[in-house]
Amino acid sequence: MIQKRIAQWAVMAVAVPLAAAGARRLSHTLEARRGPSGVSRLLTKGADLIRPQKARRRRFF
Repeated sequence: MIQKRIAQWAVMAVAVPLAAAGARRLSHTLEARRGPSGVSRLLTKGADLIRPQKARRRRFF
């Protein structure tokens, strides 16, 4: 049970941000080669949905 939770945490902590970064990088590469397109916009929106570029900072005071 605990091993399953650790595995889920590892996926969320490592794989999801890597997937978002990969989608963002692929989007920028496609736009550089072919210009803006529906696919590049979809990749950027997907990366923003998974992990926004600008993270909100919490203020504790």
